[in-house]
This record gives sequence, C-alpha cells and structure tokens, in this order.
Amino acid sequence: MRFFGHWLARASPKESMTLGKWRCVIDLERRQFQRLPLEIPLFLRGVDKEGKKFLDFTVALDISAGGALVATRRLLARASWLYLEMPTAPVPPFTRPVQPKRALSGRVVRTTDKGTYYLCAVRFARPLIVKP
Repeated sequence: MRFFGHWLARASPKESMTLGKWRCVIDLERRQFQRLPLEIPLFLRGVDKEGKKFLDFTVALDISAGGALVATRRLLARASWLYLEMPTAPVPPFTRPVQPKRALSGRVVRTTDKGTYYLCAVRFARPLIVKP
C-alpha cells in the first residue's frame, strides 16, 4: 500500500479521478477545445521582443476554437498581442451573405525555441465558438 500511496501523491489533481476511497490516474485532456492538425498559411502581425513592429507570412501548425500553434522566425515575448490574418481567395456571391472570420487577435501563451524557428502558442482574445 505504501508504494500505491506514493504513486497517488505524485499524480496531479487534473490527472486523477476518485473511485470510492481510491484514486486512479487517467489521461485527461486539459484543453477546452479540440485541436485540428491543419497547416494554415497566415499573416502574423505584432511587436517582437526588441519592440519592433513586424508583418510576416508564416503558418499555423494546428488550430482550435481557442487558439493556434504558429511557427515564426521571431522571438516573441509572453503575453504580447498578435494579429493573425488568413489570406483568402475571392468568394462567389451566395444567396445568404457569409462573413468568414479572417482576422484574429490573441496573446502569446508560450514560445518554444526549435533552433531555426520558434513555436508560438497563441490564445485567441475571443474563442471562435462558445461551448454550451
């Protein structure tokens, strides 16, 4: 029982589930929205760590309703604002006017150095959808 208790002590509350008196570790997803592994080209606008404004053409490696993982050549400060704009082709007229969301804003949550580029996790200012 001692070993099992030690194992439980190392499990974080978000990874554990109570079953009567005992707890077992399960694999829970912490994200609020499901990620889609879509590579989407986009324009990235913001201010880098040196305080210089920039506009880059880059790619989002995955995206969800709440944020995106963006590859960039710039080192970006945590909590800095970014603006992401997806280039689109002309859309033919429909019977109902469709207003696609092309420009998104968000804050940098995390930046990871990958040697020749950085992976930047961005949380959108407003989620694209509202969960019920």
